[in-house]
Amino acid sequence: MPERREPLYQRPAELLQNLIRFDTTNPPGNEGECIRYISGLLEEAGIETSLIARTPERPNLVARLKGNGNSPPLLLYGHVDVVTTAGQNWQYPPFEGRLVDGYVWGRGALDMKGGVAMLLAAFLKAKVEGAHLPGDVIFAAVVDEEVGGEFGAKFLVKEHPGLFEGVHYAFGEFGGFNMRIRGKRFYPIMIAEKQICAMKVTFRGQGGHGSMPVQGQAMAKLARTLEILDRRRLPVHITPAVKMMTESVSAAFPGITSLVLRQITNPALADPVLKLLGQRGQLFSRLIRNTVSPTMLQASDKINVIPCEVSLGLDGRQVPGGKPEQMVAELRALLGEGIDLEVVAAEPGPTEPDMGLFELLSSVLRELDPQGIPIPYVLPAVTDARFFSKLGIQTYGFLPLRLPEDFNFDRTVHAENERVPAAALDFGTAAIYRAMQQFH
Repeated sequence: MPERREPLYQRPAELLQNLIRFDTTNPPGNEGECIRYISGLLEEAGIETSLIARTPERPNLVARLKGNGNSPPLLLYGHVDVVTTAGQNWQYPPFEGRLVDGYVWGRGALDMKGGVAMLLAAFLKAKVEGAHLPGDVIFAAVVDEEVGGEFGAKFLVKEHPGLFEGVHYAFGEFGGFNMRIRGKRFYPIMIAEKQICAMKVTFRGQGGHGSMPVQGQAMAKLARTLEILDRRRLPVHITPAVKMMTESVSAAFPGITSLVLRQITNPALADPVLKLLGQRGQLFSRLIRNTVSPTMLQASDKINVIPCEVSLGLDGRQVPGGKPEQMVAELRALLGEGIDLEVVAAEPGPTEPDMGLFELLSSVLRELDPQGIPIPYVLPAVTDARFFSKLGIQTYGFLPLRLPEDFNFDRTVHAENERVPAAALDFGTAAIYRAMQQFH
């Protein structure tokens, strides 16, 4: 007799493998086949799905399970598009979804098809096994997160807000994976994220023929700016979310260690303390200030022409609740008043998080890992949470993963050889399922 296999929702690693095998590199995305595959799984389980698209080839999926009506709806959402693998040297092909040595390998294993697999597995389990759900649970698989959400979450929030009526809380990326700080195992649950503030600096000066060098002109001004940005940082801002994160970490340690860690929220002492923390200090350093990364250059299009105008693109990230004018003022103070600086894109976000669900999620993680310490987490990047926040929805980055101690999440996500332990997916699915049932 053939071996009887467990249903797919009990095998989130295999579900992830199947999702990885759809090449949804964005751009261009091509998420349609992957979304329709998910839709097929849901419909096989008796769950009605809706495909909602700005353009037919890039549909988003929304499905709903009925609860008993004692709690408001809960939203589970994740994106199926992934970043490019161009120029990377992979040990295994990035879209084969191989299971090797207990790991699922492939683009999206961490960001975020692994998360979608866990959310989907928990959602299917709730339907098939008749879970007691205090309120409705909405599952959304969206497209285009990696390139701005114009076809995905941003589109849904703007054009179809009624789909999410009554929702106050959501589970999405990024958070719930364990990390070690000074020998202790923490589970950061994302409660807030930094905000986009993209800018452009324009430098002008004397141009001319490349055979006749000039000094102190547009290129020299560019070089001076790059050197300043490389050597200096913007002022410290301690936001409520970062304060909660820091206090939670410091509370896990005794005596002098706790006292030292608490100084991260002291603007005068923050940087010396972070230097003592080494690599982990970099995590907090990105969160206590606005940051700027030079990313794009436009100058002459001919090698023998000295440009009279050079532009520098800056990827600016503001602390939660920050304002673009504040970022501009800080950069002018750093670079000097003589610069031509403009904001090209800015997306505001909530100033303070709604912590109403944090303790429930923390208790779920402590049940599954009694040695783990859940903490609030602020993401230095952005997710689709910024769009759902416009509807008054607080997203918690809650995609729990129990990772090996030597696994470096930050250096694996978006990188070559992206992978995730199969056992970690089982852990995360169990956590999400418990949280769905305990939500109130």
